[in-house]
Amino acid sequence: MTEEYDVEFVERGDREARFLVRGITPAFANGIRRAMIADVPTFAIDTVRFIENSSVMFDEQLALRLGLVPLSTPPEGEFVEGDVVTLSIDVEGPATAYSGDLVSSDELVRPTAENVPIIDLKEGQRLEAEADAVMGRGRDHAKHQGGVAVGYRHLQRVEVVGDLPAFEDEESRIVRGVIEEGAPEAAEPSNGDEPREGELVSTEAFGHDLTERYPGKELRVEDVPGAFVFHVETDGSFTVEELVDRAAATIETRAAELEEAVQL
Repeated sequence: MTEEYDVEFVERGDREARFLVRGITPAFANGIRRAMIADVPTFAIDTVRFIENSSVMFDEQLALRLGLVPLSTPPEGEFVEGDVVTLSIDVEGPATAYSGDLVSSDELVRPTAENVPIIDLKEGQRLEAEADAVMGRGRDHAKHQGGVAVGYRHLQRVEVVGDLPAFEDEESRIVRGVIEEGAPEAAEPSNGDEPREGELVSTEAFGHDLTERYPGKELRVEDVPGAFVFHVETDGSFTVEELVDRAAATIETRAAELEEAVQL
């Protein structure tokens, strides 16, 4: 049986987004988070061959820096895990060597940002090297984590239940993430059904303090069952949507493998 999930973007960008998923369990939400971090293959520099390094840094230090340069990952089907693409760099001082100076043997695999500094070269210094970028998974090494910041929170519903008593001091009430505003007519349907969905609001809009949005009001705040807000940021290897799609595909693949193994 196929489950139906309701997905709604709250904030949407290529590298950073916040979206709401309804109809899932905490375990499934954590499975999505882990898949985005650990199971989606990306390219990262793994081996570096130095032809000349007359800078002030040791080869090992420069290799570490090169390994942390985010590289674009082509659409699925172009490469498989373990494939290798070669990049080269040749910069002579006085100059700063940047990620944009890396030249790839394949246009599909290249630095996602041009301005990541690698080393500042003085007069007479030179950096010339070749590097092998390998397609791997975050569970094997952190440099393959395309999702650099992935987290989720319960969606919280905020309802106004009345005014504060006269002369009562109002204390800050801090919440973070996204809230669902429950208007009285939406929060208490007369037919006994579940409360209808309200407007989604990022808490950044009111400094995360509910008293700034609802001054002088008495509030009820509760978690919305089965609703989680994900905040995802990528290193540019692919967009947020591609990361989520590929993570979901890895979960589906593992589920199918488990089902087949159980039936043997």
